Amino acid sequence: MTDQTKRSLLKLAGLSSLVATAALVGCGKKEEAPLPPTEPASAAEAPKAEPLKIAFAYVGPVGDAGWTFAHDRARKELEAEFGDKIQTSFVENVPEAADAERVVRDMVGQGNKLIFGTTFGYMEQMLKVAADHKDVKFEHATGYKTAENLRTYDSRTYEGAYMAGVIAGKMTKSNTLGVVASIPIPEVIRNINSFTLGAQSVNPKIKTKVVWVNKWFDPPKEGEAAQSLINQGADVLMQNTDSSAVLQTAEKAGKFGFGWDSDMSSFGPNAHLGSAIINWGPYYKKAVNDVLNNSWSTSSTWWGVKEGAIDLVGVSDKVPADVKEAVEKVKAGLKDGSFAIWKGPIVDQAGKEVLAKDAVADDKFLHGINWYVKGVEGKLPSGQ
Repeated sequence: MTDQTKRSLLKLAGLSSLVATAALVGCGKKEEAPLPPTEPASAAEAPKAEPLKIAFAYVGPVGDAGWTFAHDRARKELEAEFGDKIQTSFVENVPEAADAERVVRDMVGQGNKLIFGTTFGYMEQMLKVAADHKDVKFEHATGYKTAENLRTYDSRTYEGAYMAGVIAGKMTKSNTLGVVASIPIPEVIRNINSFTLGAQSVNPKIKTKVVWVNKWFDPPKEGEAAQSLINQGADVLMQNTDSSAVLQTAEKAGKFGFGWDSDMSSFGPNAHLGSAIINWGPYYKKAVNDVLNNSWSTSSTWWGVKEGAIDLVGVSDKVPADVKEAVEKVKAGLKDGSFAIWKGPIVDQAGKEVLAKDAVADDKFLHGINWYVKGVEGKLPSGQ
């Protein structure tokens, strides 16, 4: 075979290969690129964690502008802070009676794993439910009994009362202050006394009159009590009740008053000297973090100005600059620990020394106050 013949045969073989390839392409037999390797299921595809269900039992309506309003404002802060990690609900107007136990048990039945009871009168009922549901965490406001899965929390409202007293002592013309009081427990008595001590720190002539309504929230009774105090000569009013009725009564009578638990300035713009508020947000955020991080443990927490839980806000332009400065000085001292409200000598209304000179009351002392300081008039309700 000649070289020329060999070259011709090779060309024909190459042409046949090209024709064959084209035929395969035309028949849809093209070689496909290999598929990427299958990836394992991502974490995003894993079942989403269920939100922590949290329930609040409120003693009053969320629109009371005071105590319950402040708690509910903090609940909303939780939702903003934790988003879909939590799910909150509440029941308002839960009485401080046996019915509170039914409400709390129902909250457990709905799958809530963190339950807040926001008033002193729920203590025994929450203890009963907590004993039956060890897998649920319970938080009780203002109480003093704890359990393995129930702890207490409170705010040092007496600090706000004292700061309000400093202003009241300077703004009164009659040297007579009035307090509309709710339930005669140490917390409330301590606030009355602290308000009086604050006023006496700038005006030793101060005397304080008290009317008890034996309710946390009863606007008509609160208004009647406020008017009774005005009739007795009080020209600056404070309260330890939950509505704005006391401030509104002062507004109508041309007297002064304070908001309580939240900023009530809009309810009596002419009467309002300031509002002693509670910010429950810091504690509620801590409590939720504790549960989410599995670090929750029983304890008793009592926060005040230092922790951002208590403040006096909305101070009126009617209050002189030097008085505002005095309040700010007290606030700064409470924040850094250099000032103590309950520092001796302090005597009760009978003149008996209850705290020796330079002695500073501890929390046990403060929780046991069941007497009036000198300057508070009248008697405590029977049983105190």
